[in-house]
Amino acid sequence: MTRYALRVASVAGALGVWQLLTSLNVDLWLRFSQFPTVADVARAFADRMAGDDYWTDLTDSLTRILSGFLLAAVVGVATGVLVARSRLAEDLLGPVLEVVRPIPAIALVPVSILLFPSNEQGIVFITFTAAFFPVMVSTRHAVRALSPGWEEAVRTMGGGRWRILGSVVLPGALPGIFGGLSVGIGVSWICVISAEMISGQYGVGYRTWQDYTVVDYPGVFVGMVTIGVLGWATSTAVELLGRRLTRWLPRTSYVPAGRPRPRRPGTPAPAPAPASSASAASLSDSSGGAAHDAVRTGPEPEGTRHEHLV
Repeated sequence: MTRYALRVASVAGALGVWQLLTSLNVDLWLRFSQFPTVADVARAFADRMAGDDYWTDLTDSLTRILSGFLLAAVVGVATGVLVARSRLAEDLLGPVLEVVRPIPAIALVPVSILLFPSNEQGIVFITFTAAFFPVMVSTRHAVRALSPGWEEAVRTMGGGRWRILGSVVLPGALPGIFGGLSVGIGVSWICVISAEMISGQYGVGYRTWQDYTVVDYPGVFVGMVTIGVLGWATSTAVELLGRRLTRWLPRTSYVPAGRPRPRRPGTPAPAPAPASSASAASLSDSSGGAAHDAVRTGPEPEGTRHEHLV
C-alpha cells in the first residue's frame, strides 16, 4: 500500500510543480509562460471526452496498434526461433534482416504509401515493422541461450522435434520473448503516432498534430497525456501476461540492505541459531588434526602405508 501511495504522490507532485511554474509564468531558461496550466489541460480533456471525435480517434489508434503488434508478435517469434534453430534459415534470412533492421520504421512511410492502396494498411505496416525487430532479436538470443542439456534430455526420452519445440524451446525462451514484446509495444506507439501525424486521417497522433497547427496547446497536451496513458496500459498488459505465463520463474523482491523483512501477523518467529560450540569443537579438532599432520614428518611405516591402501 505504501508503494502505491508513493506513486500517486509522485504524480501529484509533478502536476503541482507544473501548475506552479505555468501559473506564475516562470521564464528562467525554459519558457513555462508558453505552457498551458494543468487546469487548462483538464478543461480541454473534459471537453474532448464529451465529444465523439475523441473516442473515434482512440478506437482507430488502438485498432492500428493492436493489429500491427499482434502480427509482429507472431511473425517475430516464429522468425526468431527459425533463425536460431536453423543454419539454413540464418544464412538465407539473416543478411536481409540485419540490413533492414537499422532502418527506422518511420522512414518507411514513403514505402508504405507506394506499396499499400490505403493509408490504414500503411500505418499498420509501419507499426508491424517497429515491433517486429525487437521481438525477433530477443527471441533469437533467448533460444540460442538455452542449455543443450534440456534438449538432450527430451531426445533421450524419445521426444521429437515438435516435442522439443513445445516443451523446451518456447517455454525456455519465454522470458526473453516477453522482454522483446515489452520493448516492441513501446516502439510501436512511437511509430504509429508519428505515422498518423504524417499520413493519417484519424487517430490520436493525427488529432494532436491538428491541434498544433491551429495553436491549440491544451489540445496538444490532451493528445500527449492520452498517448502516455495508452502506452502505459498496453505495456502493463504485456508485462502482466508475461508474469502469468512465466510464473514458474523465481521472483525476488527488493529489500534494502540491513533492513529485515517484515514478518506477517501470526507467523511464528524463526528458531534461534544452534549453539556454535559443536561447530567450534569440530573446527578445533579438524584444525588440530591438520596441525598434527603438518607437524608429523618423516616416512610412514610400511604397515601404515598398507592400511591406507586398504
